[in-house]
Amino acid sequence: MSTEPSPPSLTERRKAATQLDIAHAAAELFATRGPEATTAEEIARRAGVALRTFYRYFRSKQDAVGPLLTVGADQWRALLAETPPGTALGPALRDAVERSLATPDRRATEALLRTRGLLRAAADDPALRAVWYRVNQESEELLVPVIARLTDGRRDPLDVRLVAAAATDAIRIALEVWSATEAATEGPGSPADLAVRCLRHLLGGLVTARDEDGTDRRH
Repeated sequence: MSTEPSPPSLTERRKAATQLDIAHAAAELFATRGPEATTAEEIARRAGVALRTFYRYFRSKQDAVGPLLTVGADQWRALLAETPPGTALGPALRDAVERSLATPDRRATEALLRTRGLLRAAADDPALRAVWYRVNQESEELLVPVIARLTDGRRDPLDVRLVAAAATDAIRIALEVWSATEAATEGPGSPADLAVRCLRHLLGGLVTARDEDGTDRRH
């Protein structure tokens, strides 16, 4: 029997699309007006759904941005999951981070700028920060089996957990630091630049820099 997950049904795809529409509406309003000045009714109206539909999917207005933040985390894990098992861990992590935070087109740039607006809004809103931390924690947990597969069972579970935690924190910290600046989405001070720097520091005891011949120098 196939172990591949079944593709989402039409109903599930519609539900996900509606949730993402609501998340986009919430993010836009939070970034321009702030969470405190934004109501669930306004978010629902901006998204073109009934208020009851909003509360069918989300418990609070801050929860509404969860699907939007999850998209970025899912993308980064998917890129890492595509890496063949046995690939040197340091280069694999760096490549996935750089690709997931790259802005090759307007859509990618707008997504990062939207995240900047959300993180700035979260600075004064504990509930919104809680959503951000929750998404990162969930992403870390989902990253563990991806790291385990990538290392082809050659590292003990503690190492795998530490790598997953450090990699997740590298992206989280990079985005938080970048959001507090006016740095561009590319180049020095960009999310990708900061995340690679964070990886280098946070993974120093677990993963070393890539050798010139492309091998991992961890002993």
